[in-house]
Amino acid sequence: MPAAAHPVLEPGRVYRTKELATWGVNAPRLARRLVGEGVLIPLAHGLYACPKRGRFGVVAPSDEAIMKAFLEGSPFVFTGPERWNALGLGSTAVFASALVYNTKRSGRFELGGRTFELRRVAFPQPPTPEWFVVDLFENAGSAGVVPAELTRALVRALKRGAFNARRLGEMSERFGRQSTREWIREAIRSASA
Repeated sequence: MPAAAHPVLEPGRVYRTKELATWGVNAPRLARRLVGEGVLIPLAHGLYACPKRGRFGVVAPSDEAIMKAFLEGSPFVFTGPERWNALGLGSTAVFASALVYNTKRSGRFELGGRTFELRRVAFPQPPTPEWFVVDLFENAGSAGVVPAELTRALVRALKRGAFNARRLGEMSERFGRQSTREWIREAIRSASA
């Protein structure tokens, strides 16, 4: 009988079951054994984290590490209240789950005790602050802001040079609905007047 495989796994990384096939022919059984030994922590069906030890115990894997493994390396971007509120345009929204745009899946997923709202939405790589402004306009209702107030705040931000007006216009034309494009055009016109 061959000796049990003892893979060298990277602490803090999230693995899919099929990635463990490198160390054995029966990856699910290897995953169960490694969970039993405390080498892996189950996050969801077929998704495991190799725990990273910190000063105060086990450190949970980052949201980015979870999404990278869950989406199997396909492009994604975290958006939502944390990024919208940082724009300084008056948004103070809070969501219970992380909002993730990607090219592969849509739905609400519970992974490692955290909830992720995934949407298949077009986004630039890498996302710019101007794209996050467009995204905020697209989600104004969810963010609890009125587009007219958001437009006035955007005019003030453009006047103080917080955003690149040309890039904002390009992002709006490429990623915004008609109503978003109109609000942003109005803001750019008002700021340059």
